[in-house]
Amino acid sequence: MEGQIIKISSDLHYVSYKDKIYPCKCRGVFRKEHIVPVVGDYVLFQKNNCLIEKILPRKNLFDRPKVSNIDQAFLITSLKYPSFSLNLLDKFLVLMEINHVRPIICITKEDLVEEDELKKIGQILKYYEKLGYTVVSNTDISTIKKLIDNKTSVFTGQTGAGKSTLLNKINPEWNLETGEISMALGRGRHTTRVVELFSFLGGKIMDTPGFSSLDFKNYTNEEIRNAFVEFSTYPCPFKDCSHTNENECSVKKHVSSFDILESRYLNYLKFIGVDVNEKS
Repeated sequence: MEGQIIKISSDLHYVSYKDKIYPCKCRGVFRKEHIVPVVGDYVLFQKNNCLIEKILPRKNLFDRPKVSNIDQAFLITSLKYPSFSLNLLDKFLVLMEINHVRPIICITKEDLVEEDELKKIGQILKYYEKLGYTVVSNTDISTIKKLIDNKTSVFTGQTGAGKSTLLNKINPEWNLETGEISMALGRGRHTTRVVELFSFLGGKIMDTPGFSSLDFKNYTNEEIRNAFVEFSTYPCPFKDCSHTNENECSVKKHVSSFDILESRYLNYLKFIGVDVNEKS
């Protein structure tokens, strides 16, 4: 029968099937063939002896944390303590775009930002909304709950941005541990230690320690380029334009005319390994 792994502890894989949880082990061939099940995997298993026989095809797969089959990601983005980071936000957006995960930008700690700074950030976020990204506030719990329906969602973002706090607001019964913010460092500490999948409001929520692999070493420059969705709006005369040194590059022209957010373009260059200082 078909179930889904919702938690892994040591060699036990907790498989959910028809509102029941079965602590399963894997067939010996998994180790021989280096097959590694992860939380989110749909599997075929034997209910009687709690044995996983096969991992079904995955929609996507992440390495750190090891999770699969995610539909959408709430990118918890703090405006203060830790500070608002467009570089980190774009890293998460690129990661999700490449892996066919819908990103949802969720801002936190608006009350800690001065009005003038909040307006500037608001203008930047409007640009992301024009790109098609959903932007929500962590105070709008009703909207977040609606977005969860019928989807497998992951909550991730800056350490100390308020991920566990938000999850506790969505459902206080989870009572997830939250960490204090270090005022000196401007960041918090990771409090989620085990990846676990919860059923909630007609959907599923995956709580993780966060996505720590954001260096793009496993992705090509073309994949990174294509993950910047606005670039396709301004097609270049060159089929495989890298948007770096080409004189007739349409993307570079639209950066100069402010149609493309300059920070997005500079982050793109950084992500593909171009020295931004040399180009400036």
